[in-house]
Amino acid sequence: MPVKDKKTLKPTPAELPILAILWEEGPSTVRHVHDIVMERQKVGYTTILKFLQIMHKKGLVKRDSSAMAHIYEPAFSEQEIQRRLLNDLLQGAFKGSAKNLVLSALAMEESSAEELAEIKAMISELEGK
Repeated sequence: MPVKDKKTLKPTPAELPILAILWEEGPSTVRHVHDIVMERQKVGYTTILKFLQIMHKKGLVKRDSSAMAHIYEPAFSEQEIQRRLLNDLLQGAFKGSAKNLVLSALAMEESSAEELAEIKAMISELEGK
């Protein structure tokens, strides 16, 4: 039975790569997800199956059981999960300070001119609200 509080549901670090595959590839069989995971690291088919079953039980993925090979797809958009994870990070590590979070993120790695232009445009848009 899926969890009840879907607004606070967040994937574990081990579940995120599986979700990333589903976001990129769309609805997929366990075999397809496993094949992609195997390109990056050696993981057994049954391990991926078990992860997807657990993620389904938690409510992170939906499962179509109408065919012999079950099809899994994300229950939430990538942006929704990113917001949930970022909010936890913001509240925990940065004591709710968006400024400190953004400054730390920008200081970690050099941003491209394109990225900085997008950030400036977003700031301008926020200032206009």
